[in-house]
Amino acid sequence: MLVRLLREFLRPYRAALLIVVALQFVGTMAALYLPSLNADIIDNGVARGDTGYIVRTGATMLVVSVVQILCTVTAVWFGARTAMGFGRDLRAGIFHRVGTFSSREVTAFGAPSLITRNTNDVQQVQMLVLMSCTMLVSAPIMMVGGVLMAMRQDLGLSWLLAVCVPALFLTVGLIISRMVPGFRMMQVRIDAVNRILREQITGIRVVRAFVREPYETQRFADANGDLSAVAVRVGRWMAAMFPAVMLILNVSSVAVLWFGGHRVDQGLMQVGSLTAFLAYLVQILMAVMMATFMLVLVPRAAVCADRIVEVLDTESSVVPPASPVTAVAVHGELEFRGVAFSYPGAVDPVLHDISFLARPGQTTAIIGSTGAGKSTLINLVPRLFDTTDGAVLVDGVDARLRRALQPITQGATVVLVAQRVSSVIDADQILVLDDGAIVGSGTHEELLADCVTYQEILSSQLAAQHAA
Repeated sequence: MLVRLLREFLRPYRAALLIVVALQFVGTMAALYLPSLNADIIDNGVARGDTGYIVRTGATMLVVSVVQILCTVTAVWFGARTAMGFGRDLRAGIFHRVGTFSSREVTAFGAPSLITRNTNDVQQVQMLVLMSCTMLVSAPIMMVGGVLMAMRQDLGLSWLLAVCVPALFLTVGLIISRMVPGFRMMQVRIDAVNRILREQITGIRVVRAFVREPYETQRFADANGDLSAVAVRVGRWMAAMFPAVMLILNVSSVAVLWFGGHRVDQGLMQVGSLTAFLAYLVQILMAVMMATFMLVLVPRAAVCADRIVEVLDTESSVVPPASPVTAVAVHGELEFRGVAFSYPGAVDPVLHDISFLARPGQTTAIIGSTGAGKSTLINLVPRLFDTTDGAVLVDGVDARLRRALQPITQGATVVLVAQRVSSVIDADQILVLDDGAIVGSGTHEELLADCVTYQEILSSQLAAQHAA
């Protein structure tokens, strides 16, 4: 998923990426050329006392250093612009995709998870792009070029490369293999912290009203502690990586000086070549360290990319009509015809056999106990959900084929949802919901005469008022 995401959203920046690669190549080659020039100064200038050669070669080193600096700075500039543009486009893509979601998809992902995916997850992938432009491009060139230049200085010490580089790869690979599961778990823990924090902020009045502050504080502390525990475990492995790399680097440097010193003493190698070989070894191992640093970012970025692509690949269950109706003869008539609705994976439907007609100029009230399906029914009108059976008609047109409701100032159809009888007593039509079905329909007086459920709701509310 990571490769697919990068390929899709980096396509507009191909020219900038080519410039980055070219500049990093030139800058890395310049960096690889400097130790050879330094070796020439030692062997041909210092050893022979040739001041002119030292000055000329030093001037060449200065020019090469300037070229390296200019190429590196320019490459970083292009890389940063590319990474920031990539992040901007990716966030926009997620935002527009979420904007097409119905309440079903939003509920399935969860608002906190969608926020995390559009912020933290995008930032992780964006950081990978930035580090790739600044480090990953130059690291392979540095490794391959460093090996060739080191062998050019002295083949007798090349066996050290065959020992040091694999040792570094194995050490870092072991550490990274321990970190990857932790990165996956961290994203889940971040979602949990965001979810709890969002719930507490939006429901702060309810929390205070019921004096639930200690419980909510402990709830957040538990989620925060879980995130901290995972982050500490991953951080310990990450903290062990760089000391391990530096240990191998220092041991390798000592080995080069030890075995190289014997070769210099035997006349098989010059001092300048030894210093150049040591410089190339350091460059190679530093390139390996940069590559391993990228390998640390890749697993977490891959996890984040999977989560991002999951959002981008999700199609809304509310599909826009191919040929929408824009003009109708009547304004404001609402009709439900045999409507049923079930949530994905649910055994029983939330609504079933819902049929009624709400005319313009009338107030239609929907009443029922908690969980009767009132909110779900009303959410079918603006197509926050689509029916699983039957049809919702607005002005005689299926709501799924209508583009937009024209603003109506007079003769509007009013649909009122409530739990208290006092709120709906004056409505022209009252629909009584119970267990997802209409069990009564009529005015207040009509329902008092023949609807048992309505009578029970009224009796329970009157009893509560007398008790108060």
